[in-house]
Amino acid sequence: MKCLYYLTSTLNSTSHITDDLHKTGINDWFIHVLSKDESGLNKEKIHSSNYLEQLDILRYGIIGAIAGFIVGLMVAGFVDSPDAPAIVFYAIIGVLTLFGAWEGGLTGIASENKKIALFHDDIEAGNYLILIYAREGMEDAIETVMSAKHPEAKLVAVDASFYNPLTELKRI
Repeated sequence: MKCLYYLTSTLNSTSHITDDLHKTGINDWFIHVLSKDESGLNKEKIHSSNYLEQLDILRYGIIGAIAGFIVGLMVAGFVDSPDAPAIVFYAIIGVLTLFGAWEGGLTGIASENKKIALFHDDIEAGNYLILIYAREGMEDAIETVMSAKHPEAKLVAVDASFYNPLTELKRI
């Protein structure tokens, strides 16, 4: 599943795009819009983005879990007691991995998603970023609808995976 990023400048255009995508067979679960104008999106009943798309919770959570796991391995290595059961070592590693994930998630809550940060200035300028999650085989239909009916919307990026927070995204 790919994620197609389109940028458009008006709420009216965004509303027409979502309507045309619905007619193509794409439901709201696969269309998310980022904008400063949340009230306009709600008024037009346009599905806005979620916190996982806006914030870097997943990326920092994964990084924190990896760091916690490594620290857990080191701490468990220092606990060198022949009388300690193996569950103690597993518990140390598990607790520190979960703590790292938690700390990373808290850091991610305070950070803008690095993929969305590429479009920060556009969104702040009042534009609408439309994220369309395209199932395999639907990508061509989406691009056909967008080019034929909505030339005002510009394809600005394509994410090769559904949502992998550790991959890079480049603007087109």
